[in-house]
Amino acid sequence: MTAPEAGRGIGIGERPGIGERPGVGESPAEITTTFVGLPRDTFRILHVSTGNVCRSPITERLTRHFVTERLGVLGRPLIVESAGTWGHEGAPMETHAETVLAEFGADASGFVGRELLDEHVITADLVLTATRDHRAQVISMGHSAGLRTFTLKEFTRLVRAIDPATLPPLEDGLVRRARALVRAAAALRGWLLAPSVEADEVYDPYGAPLTFFRSIGSEIHEALDPVVTALTGVPS
Repeated sequence: MTAPEAGRGIGIGERPGIGERPGVGESPAEITTTFVGLPRDTFRILHVSTGNVCRSPITERLTRHFVTERLGVLGRPLIVESAGTWGHEGAPMETHAETVLAEFGADASGFVGRELLDEHVITADLVLTATRDHRAQVISMGHSAGLRTFTLKEFTRLVRAIDPATLPPLEDGLVRRARALVRAAAALRGWLLAPSVEADEVYDPYGAPLTFFRSIGSEIHEALDPVVTALTGVPS
């Protein structure tokens, strides 16, 4: 298997291959850095929907936009990607999705749809899905994905219940903070249930008019804001 292609994330420098995550089995002195002096260790976020042309592209590019706004170059250890369970491999993003992203000031350029593969799940540190069905499909692929796979709105609900003071400060490293956040959210999952079945769903706007895309974009925007705040330690 090959690692997901370069160019889809915020990360910089040469990326480690599968199973080559720096810091595992290495002392801090042995961890190499990028050309700007940042640790090469990364944290991969994978957004999953059905076709990878509407919801997950919006979520991917908004996440990148939020992280870059808040951290600039310091956000580069976060690699943000997306894929679809019935992905339209090689397809462009839906035009209405591009419009929604532009209205939020996010960059939609260069996006190419892809089908969800085993290696995408294997290399992801956090998988955020549009619906509970997508979450179930990711978990059914194996790769010990259960503790790091959530619907987007589920993860937002859990993150809001986590005391930021219990997370490592950003000064200790963005990757360390992000991994601690996922562990804390997984520990809360059985205790903080959704108020309704619909509460954890982001519905598919495929084929809908622009007004519905805007509504879905606003839902995603609202759900992502507290997540990126918790990840980065920087409020919007």
